[in-house]
Amino acid sequence: MDAFKNLCTVGFLARFSYALARNPVLPLFALFLGAGPEAIGLAVGISTVTGIFFKLPSGALSDVVGRRRTMLAGLVVFGVMPFAYLFISSYTALVAVRFLHGLATAIYGPVSMAVVADVAGARKGEMLSWFSSVGIIGTLLGAPIGGFILDAGQTGGPVLWQFRLVFAVSALAGVAALVLGLRTLGVKERVEHGVGFGERLRRFREGIREVLSDRRIVTASSMEGVQNMTMGALEAFLPVYAVTVVGLSEFQAGLLWGAQIVVTMLSKPLMGRVSDSHGRRPLIVAGLVLCGVSFAAVPFMQGFWTLLMASLVFGLGEALVTSSSAAMVADLCRERHFGSAMGAFGTIFDVGHASGPILGGLLVGWMGYQISFPLMASVLFLAIPIFLKYVPQDFEETPHAS
Repeated sequence: MDAFKNLCTVGFLARFSYALARNPVLPLFALFLGAGPEAIGLAVGISTVTGIFFKLPSGALSDVVGRRRTMLAGLVVFGVMPFAYLFISSYTALVAVRFLHGLATAIYGPVSMAVVADVAGARKGEMLSWFSSVGIIGTLLGAPIGGFILDAGQTGGPVLWQFRLVFAVSALAGVAALVLGLRTLGVKERVEHGVGFGERLRRFREGIREVLSDRRIVTASSMEGVQNMTMGALEAFLPVYAVTVVGLSEFQAGLLWGAQIVVTMLSKPLMGRVSDSHGRRPLIVAGLVLCGVSFAAVPFMQGFWTLLMASLVFGLGEALVTSSSAAMVADLCRERHFGSAMGAFGTIFDVGHASGPILGGLLVGWMGYQISFPLMASVLFLAIPIFLKYVPQDFEETPHAS
């Protein structure tokens, strides 16, 4: 359990660093640099595009070369990349830095989840949820703190030095995560020594092929993918909508996102335990419904308290989906390929997360909030019958894990 606690502590610092540089600071910084809705969506979503390309290879690589080496590579990016924000003066540079910063979660995320799945046994839903919730605490603190720094002492909107102060704090937290990781991250490796490069490459390909050929794993991962499409759009445009349409402050915009994260954080461990004992499908379906309804309602809310209510409902729906989907994928996968499974899960997760702000930016710029948000929410409702068809109701009783 000491290894699990160390993993949670490092994850907290890494997520805090990443959150400071992301929301609500990132979309507002892009706006400050002169970006329109489509460009804001790209800036928010581009780091997640990185995960689409690198999460699956990173997870599969950890099955072959070891978890610790791969996790430390991700922590190096967490520690180094935030310093690059201090030198940004154009939108193009912001997009480039965001793409590279995305390597941090692309490498570290699926491998750390595989480590938790390695040790969780029958408690995958609960322990993956606890691990995720600790990371969410870091994300929770990052949003309002970033918003507070931007809002402090300014009447005409944030200025450049305030953005750079947020990024400096992000850099310090990233370095702390790296230093602590170097000192404390020791995990039980499953790598055989003396195995040649050709055999490692064969196992790397085998892990990816086995995971991607399982329709149930792909379908279960896709449910979090579509949920994250709306989460990515909400992350990008809730602050912009709250500030530019409703007239809230940057600090209030940060509180809205923070409140959503609080509900998710507090609900996930309990929902994970429920999914371990009573099945994962009902929670995923209920979560998709709650996320769809609340997301569609956001552009019809005109005050802080109504937006807060929509954010809270969305946070609960997110907890229901995310507490069960990763555990479901682990249930379906053979133990030696947990890294590949979490990588595939993370890749599909990121396809949704990246497409959300990019698609949201295009739709908002074209049709406005009140048409775009309900249109995107309809994807969640359409995904439910597909999930029920391709993931058998009783698979939890006969998992592939061995």
